[in-house]
Amino acid sequence: IGAPIVLAVGLNYDEHASELSLDNDSGPVLFSLFPNSLGAHQGEVPLSSDVSTEVDYEGELGVIIGKPAKNVSADEALDYVFGYTVINDVTARDIQFQEPQWSRCKSFDGFTPIGPVVVTADQIPDPQALRLTTDVDGLRVQDSTTGFMIRTVAQLIASISQEATLLPGTVISTGSPGGAGRSRKPPLYLRPGTEVTVTIEGIGALTSHCVEA
Repeated sequence: IGAPIVLAVGLNYDEHASELSLDNDSGPVLFSLFPNSLGAHQGEVPLSSDVSTEVDYEGELGVIIGKPAKNVSADEALDYVFGYTVINDVTARDIQFQEPQWSRCKSFDGFTPIGPVVVTADQIPDPQALRLTTDVDGLRVQDSTTGFMIRTVAQLIASISQEATLLPGTVISTGSPGGAGRSRKPPLYLRPGTEVTVTIEGIGALTSHCVEA
């Protein structure tokens, strides 16, 4: 994937913000993901217990920008979308809560699986009407819809593009619904041998295999 940048939006679902006890009232939480973190469908997610023992899953809708977007309005924002895909925004929770930024905890090698396909925007008339599920070793851990986003895809593009041109190929990961492993009792973190599948209605299923780093 030749994305010029991968942008991730945090806390874009109330349930997820609440389960992490984090505030999402001040506006979109935006950060970038390193390109080395990108992975493919049926790819491997390397896990090093020396670095983190609290690696979590986050199923998310991915948006691919199709043409330069700057200062666009929410009403026209979807005209700049090339297509949609599935993302698993894998996160080292212990590092996330230790450091004042979120890029590193989500940017280890293979921590951003994406795919299996990009569905063009004309095939997704309403990106806010898609069911999203995540399964960990066959256990359904997330089951929601993109309709629960606090800020819609169009609103996100409009906000991010203010005085900052979004280049073609830019990927925006739009946030994850509730059901994170950290919030379960006991917590459900990823381990070598774990299989994670994120499925979004109308797009497809993205499967990742956790391995020892």
